Amino acid sequence: MNKILNTFVNLYPVWIIGSSFLAYLYPPAFAWFSGNLMVWALALVMLGMGLTLRVADFKEIAKMPGAVLLGAALQYTVMPLTAYFISKWMALDPALAVGLIIVGCCPGGTASNVITYLARGHLALSIIMTTVSTLAAIIATPLLCQALAGQYVPVDAWGLFVTTVQVVLIPVTLGVFVNYKFPNVAAKVSLAGPVISVWAIVFIAGSIVAQSASTVAENALQLFIAAGLLHIVGFALGFAIARLFRYDYAISRTVSIEIGMQNGGLAAVLAKRNFPMEPLSAVPAVFSSVMQTLIGGILAAYWRWKTAPRPDQIQRTGIADAPSPIINQKIENEN
Repeated sequence: MNKILNTFVNLYPVWIIGSSFLAYLYPPAFAWFSGNLMVWALALVMLGMGLTLRVADFKEIAKMPGAVLLGAALQYTVMPLTAYFISKWMALDPALAVGLIIVGCCPGGTASNVITYLARGHLALSIIMTTVSTLAAIIATPLLCQALAGQYVPVDAWGLFVTTVQVVLIPVTLGVFVNYKFPNVAAKVSLAGPVISVWAIVFIAGSIVAQSASTVAENALQLFIAAGLLHIVGFALGFAIARLFRYDYAISRTVSIEIGMQNGGLAAVLAKRNFPMEPLSAVPAVFSSVMQTLIGGILAAYWRWKTAPRPDQIQRTGIADAPSPIINQKIENEN
């Protein structure tokens, strides 16, 4: 059963693409999934992330503060500014530009831990960086969106803050609390986390396409290019700057992946919830999810092929889109 679940989770880019095509061909299949349903779906994803975290994980920050701070700094400078300049350079429609900037202003992607594992990066660091950037998003994302996306349309920073608290802070905190007080319960519940997370992201992506099907098709090529450029720059600068600070290759790969992969689900929900008059603002998040996974997967395959495994690179981990019990089983099988 675990192998079936792992296969299902690992193929989530296929399901995203499939749901997007189905939503384009038959919008009613996903159009109903909107409003609070999207918010609750993402909250479940973030709750799954919280259930994989322990209080001890936060103490790990003290062991590698430099790398964590570098990752957070790059996350909220490289990606937002890159999204902004790409939008200007490509003269994107204001709604699409806002959507791309929201993607750039979001924290690290929930799938980055899986890609880091496959790339033989530093898994513990990946989890810590994802956690820190996710918590920092409560303040950083609304402020950056107001500063950058606000040049295109009016931005309600307080509304973005409230949504981020609802779908990030509360679910993650609840998950950490449950894992702290009832670890056995958390371990059992988190087994269903990967499947629930994949279904949630699939329905969010399908809903966005269904509600703007014709316009999505008209802008598909432009959005693929814009999203691809955003993530390529993130991966490249993340690795290059980490090497510039003399971090080893394992940590540099981890920083690269963490910066290059964004939380597309959060970007989509923030756009839908806070820019109802700009329905296209949520569309770039769908293209971002596909492009970052394809690019990250290619990089992971290359780095895995190039790098021999090292015992110190195998760390305890839990991931948002595939919680620790499944990944730990992978590690045990590999060893």
